[in-house]
Amino acid sequence: MTPPAVVDLEEIAAMIFDTDGVVTDTATVHAAAWKQVFDAFLGEHAERSGEPFRPFDTDEDYLSHVDGKSRLDGVNDFLHSRNITIDPDTAADLAAAKDASFLAELDTHGVTPFRSTLELVRELRREKVLTAAVSASRNCARVLDAAHATGLFDVLVDGVTAARLGLASKPDPALFLYAARRLGVAPSRAAVVEDSLAGVRAGRRGRFKLVIGVDRHTRGQALRAAGADLVVTDLAELRLKPPPDRSGAPHPP
Repeated sequence: MTPPAVVDLEEIAAMIFDTDGVVTDTATVHAAAWKQVFDAFLGEHAERSGEPFRPFDTDEDYLSHVDGKSRLDGVNDFLHSRNITIDPDTAADLAAAKDASFLAELDTHGVTPFRSTLELVRELRREKVLTAAVSASRNCARVLDAAHATGLFDVLVDGVTAARLGLASKPDPALFLYAARRLGVAPSRAAVVEDSLAGVRAGRRGRFKLVIGVDRHTRGQALRAAGADLVVTDLAELRLKPPPDRSGAPHPP
């Protein structure tokens, strides 16, 4: 039997959650939006170049080259993997088209939160552990609001924040480090929860005390190789170990 995944709250004062794929079931919506945009572009490229058409794979291509990154980084990194070079204006157009596709999908189908994640966040708040939601997406606040999850987090760091402050996207740890700074907690006292390889690498590079990988795509081994200390298929598998005595001011409501 696999031993339970335990988080010792004597060592962890804050937990920082990725949004898409960890808090909300929107990673599949992002992947579908990327596929719509990339397949149209790749089809035109195949016609111009005479090369065979290879569609965007919503598992391998999304998880390896796009997931967890800013839209522009996602465009450039994926096309680089196909040895395709484009100018900045074309990259910006593809990023904008992806955003429009994602928002249309969001308006049509809405947002489903992962209940186990929300239950964990509520339990953390009862234990006076600070929480943050992080995303490279500029639509993070809209997604959390649609999922009725905004009020659960003490801090939100998203693509709007990243653009305003010039924070690099994952696997750079800048977003997570800024969230920890906003919470007033050192990385050595904080945990990062991620489902993407780029996000796990960011948590490890940021020297966070604990990096938890959420394996929603049967990529547990890859998450561990990227630096995850614990890997679970769902956050319901986590067990919190309260400290012997938690003193201090009450947690914000």
